[in-house]
Amino acid sequence: MSTELRRIDGKPVLRFERVLGHPPDLVWRAVTEPAELAHWFPAAVAVDGKELTFSFPDQVTTGEVLESDPPRVFAFRWNTDVLRFELLPHERGCLLVFTHVLGDEHGAARNAAGWDTCLAALEARLDDRPFEPPADVLGPMERYLREFGLDEGRLDGDVVRFVRDLVWRPLDEVWALLTEGEEGVPTRATNPHVPAGPLVERTPPRVLAFDSPTGRVRWEFRHDPDEGTTVELTHALADPAFAPQALAAWHAHLELFFAATFGDVRCPWPEDRVAELLDHYRS
Repeated sequence: MSTELRRIDGKPVLRFERVLGHPPDLVWRAVTEPAELAHWFPAAVAVDGKELTFSFPDQVTTGEVLESDPPRVFAFRWNTDVLRFELLPHERGCLLVFTHVLGDEHGAARNAAGWDTCLAALEARLDDRPFEPPADVLGPMERYLREFGLDEGRLDGDVVRFVRDLVWRPLDEVWALLTEGEEGVPTRATNPHVPAGPLVERTPPRVLAFDSPTGRVRWEFRHDPDEGTTVELTHALADPAFAPQALAAWHAHLELFFAATFGDVRCPWPEDRVAELLDHYRS
């Protein structure tokens, strides 16, 4: 069993391998027939020739079949993404190679965690046994964020920059989490390594910027109906030598903020984690 994030022709691609103890013909039915997809796929699927419809309780999207070679390859477009199922003979039954070409890599961790659950449900369906989705949704996302390096900040000149996925959280919700009803520069927007100074911009629910003795900090939230919600945090440094400390502090800060969007409020401030990250960013 393996899960990887690759970049092919400049596009982020999730790649999963699963050995299934069933022949390709049986697995083919499970990954192509709507009645079978209903047991494990994240949306209800309807097929009309090459046209596909994906239904959620509050949304309907479309796609099209791109490749169908029974019982070997089935590929289709879903909105802007492309999903491909390749079934290869295996001594234990069938090797499923599933790839998901993403429109935006920032959502790769949440997609990987989601597909892990879906593929586990597929295995349960093939084995004719009940399936209970895992209760922990945050932990697997955090693991993939670290594994794929999607939690890393970078230094552009003298500007520290992070872009982090916030899944599908509404902008009003993440804004309220950041500001907690406070006026001026809210406590949650800063941390012990970056003290707050004068407020520069406050445009709910998208932009909060303030000056600090360490430089100018800017939080910006964005929502894309196809890709979800992200936060971009930038810190234009007053002193370039502060870069490793700023990277470490904001890395830890955004870990806390991401967890809080799932209701997991972690206290106190994780100074040990900052020290660990400081070693990482100095190396």
